[in-house]
Amino acid sequence: MSATPFLEQWFAIMDSDDPDRVLDLITDDFVMSVQFAKGGGESAEFVGDRAGLVAYLAQREKSVLVHHLTRGARLDGVELVLGRTTRDGAFEASFNASALLDAEGKRCRRLLIGRTPHLEFPEA
Repeated sequence: MSATPFLEQWFAIMDSDDPDRVLDLITDDFVMSVQFAKGGGESAEFVGDRAGLVAYLAQREKSVLVHHLTRGARLDGVELVLGRTTRDGAFEASFNASALLDAEGKRCRRLLIGRTPHLEFPEA
């Protein structure tokens, strides 16, 4: 079994043709913040509850970026991953993601993601 099964599922869905399916993976008290650096000093923050996630999903490019989780751990109901995104196989950005899960480990209560194209970690 993987150390981070929830986040692996989350990012596999995000990379699919139907990323809106992640809405089935959040709790009623879900809150998120995605810090999204684009490079050149440009960045955006996406915050909120379910509506915030819906807005984030609406602005994303579908089936363009691929998430690669390179390291991860789970401790006391929190999954943490380090990863990278690629576009057409080329590095685009590094990211960290932290997810606080419900008691069953099936749905996300809190999600924090930070992303930057300015540094790349070596692959595991």
